[in-house]
Amino acid sequence: MQWSVIQKALPLFVDAFWVTLWLSAVGIVIAVVLGLAVALAREFDVPVLSRIGHAYEELLRNTPLLIDLFFIYYALPVFGVKLSAEACAILGLGLLGGAYMAGAFRGGFSGIARIQQESARALGLSRLQRARFITLPQGLTLSVPGVAANMIFLVKETSIFTVIAVPELTNTARYLIGMYYRTDEYLFMLVIAYAIILVPMSLILTWLERRVRRGSFGR
Repeated sequence: MQWSVIQKALPLFVDAFWVTLWLSAVGIVIAVVLGLAVALAREFDVPVLSRIGHAYEELLRNTPLLIDLFFIYYALPVFGVKLSAEACAILGLGLLGGAYMAGAFRGGFSGIARIQQESARALGLSRLQRARFITLPQGLTLSVPGVAANMIFLVKETSIFTVIAVPELTNTARYLIGMYYRTDEYLFMLVIAYAIILVPMSLILTWLERRVRRGSFGR
């Protein structure tokens, strides 16, 4: 392993690092918002929306991100929708993540004692009031472990973006290996770059899980 090779490639990896971090952050935000909306629609059995949410969740959870990206990047332009490679990557990651986040949120909501929802309905609380005062405060807390695991999963899924030529970490390593045949150095840099993102992220999310209050919520 030659450190001069690593030093020469470092600027490219730094740029790819920030691209990966940016795409991951935006995709995760979209996934959380979309997943929460789907979970709430299914939790309160909102007409039409709950069925759409169920179909969306089942479809995306059972479709590889690679296929999603190919459809978004190559098929949508046929219908007149043209997006940049980065936009396709964010959209694909957000849609995939939304399906998994919806499952995590629904798991948290299901942990709430059913008697609380029944009592709220008996008191005449609307769906919005039940969501605000019962479902969200407790369900979000119980959802933290699942949501945290999905966040880490989505960051790792950014490596798939190489198939649509997004200049993220894996694509950069692949390009450099193809150009200079220095596999050891570039794979080493790839591993280190992902570790810089994932290790602190994992530690912070683990700390958050331990700090989150986990009471019995009336059980």
